[in-house]
Amino acid sequence: MNASRGNVAGFRAVRTLSDTQEGLAQTRQAVARAKEGDREAVGFLYSRYAGNVYGYVLSIVHDDHDAEDVTQQVFAKLMTGLNRYNERDVPFSAWLLRLARNAAIDRLRANKRTIPVESVLDTNASAPGDAERSMVMRDAFASLPDDQRDVMMLRHVIGLSPTEIAELLGRSEASVHGLQHRGRRALMQELVTAGSTPATRGQLVAA
Repeated sequence: MNASRGNVAGFRAVRTLSDTQEGLAQTRQAVARAKEGDREAVGFLYSRYAGNVYGYVLSIVHDDHDAEDVTQQVFAKLMTGLNRYNERDVPFSAWLLRLARNAAIDRLRANKRTIPVESVLDTNASAPGDAERSMVMRDAFASLPDDQRDVMMLRHVIGLSPTEIAELLGRSEASVHGLQHRGRRALMQELVTAGSTPATRGQLVAA
């Protein structure tokens, strides 16, 4: 079940999901066996779904190595996480992609420390006091509730559209717009409290 890092072609060559009755029956049997600790069954699920998980994760993180790592993590957790899966609630493929989505967003959160928040908000990176402003921005971004921070990150850092974010997070598009608006407003308030410059606040409102 181990795939070598950088073997993107290998991931893409894996079989796509099968929606035939035979394929669904095979998946159900494999899931049942995997829940009992059968590693070969987990390997079967990996061979059938890894390519789809990788492609989905890559569409979120936009980095081949991160997508490979997240894909490996998702399947590594199946041995302990499958007991939470109930076929009556959702098809296995949908449940697996939900795990992949959450893992991908966790990776984006972990990587956000390397993202200049000032670029997200279109502030002037060459302005005096840039280092201090960057720190203020990072603190303000980190202070947001998770749902607002996720939307702001996916919209302004990853560049997804509100429609894509709504589909990814399982929310309505109106909810995404609301979270984005509240996130901007909360960031502005944090900047005001921190004594940020009026120019920065104006750029934030206009973003």
